Amino acid sequence: MFIAMNRFKVVKDSAQDFEQVWLGRDSHLGEMEGFVEFHLLKGPEAEDHILYASHTIWRSRADFEAWTRSEQFRKAHGRVPGTKPLYLGHPQFEGFESIQTVARPESEEAA
Repeated sequence: MFIAMNRFKVVKDSAQDFEQVWLGRDSHLGEMEGFVEFHLLKGPEAEDHILYASHTIWRSRADFEAWTRSEQFRKAHGRVPGTKPLYLGHPQFEGFESIQTVARPESEEAA
């Protein structure tokens, strides 16, 4: 498993606009081989921003890398928001290889 994250320092006054950009976009992720799931996470507030992270889970690093070279990636990232800056600086990418997964047994999920 490979987890790809981008962290965004979103200007406080732009948080609603930032969320709407993400909620309204067509990600095309479901079209990709090896895609597992996506989360948009809202984190803590600082004096000048709110921390957000986009978090995708992939079957493998190779599947994620194929996504970054795909037409679906270009379509998903081609829409540029308005002229108002939504976040401070560039997103910070972080990629993680899974070395351990602990999951609730299926029999406990139904309880």
